[in-house]
Amino acid sequence: MRALTEKYLRPDQNLMIADIGSYDVNGSYKPLFDNLNWTYHGVDQAAGPNVDFVLSDPHTLPFSSSSYDVIVSGQAFEHMEFFWLVATEVARVMKPGGLFFLIAPSKGHEHRYPMDCWRYYPDGYAAIGRWAGLETLEAKSDLADPASDWGDTVGAFRKPDNWRPMDIHAHLRQRVTELEEHNRALLNSTSWKITAPIREIMSAMKGARK
Repeated sequence: MRALTEKYLRPDQNLMIADIGSYDVNGSYKPLFDNLNWTYHGVDQAAGPNVDFVLSDPHTLPFSSSSYDVIVSGQAFEHMEFFWLVATEVARVMKPGGLFFLIAPSKGHEHRYPMDCWRYYPDGYAAIGRWAGLETLEAKSDLADPASDWGDTVGAFRKPDNWRPMDIHAHLRQRVTELEEHNRALLNSTSWKITAPIREIMSAMKGARK
């Protein structure tokens, strides 16, 4: 998180920063944002150290749209049952041009707090970006160290000025169209290797109906 902060943030900027999953269990990111020009808010599901806002719904952020310049989250997304809903909320709350820094495990043993649902790879971060309508600036995993039981995926995202989340209905319609076209191509194929298994399946289905 320190590397992301030093790379993307300027100390002279006036920034509103929210930390999702900020409860201080064995340390927090708050010292990284100790800057007179920056306002830091910790957000978590339970009241406690380093928590300024307690969530009544774990998948909904209690902030106005386009109200934060930077949102960070470290070692929390693996505990979120429906992380894609949180990603959309993060994007909603970010200002246009705002940044989202995300760190989550790429490997590691189960650690339920109160649940442990996911591990993430760079392709997963890219998918999160597409889903939430964010530009993925970088995403990398430290999977190369086989000696370590733990690894993280680190990523940075930007909210475009013309932000809009993925239209899931349009996406599904497109996928259905692609599958239909694929099936038509198979049925119209002149290749015996492709059509023979299809004919066998169709023949078996006809026989089952009799």
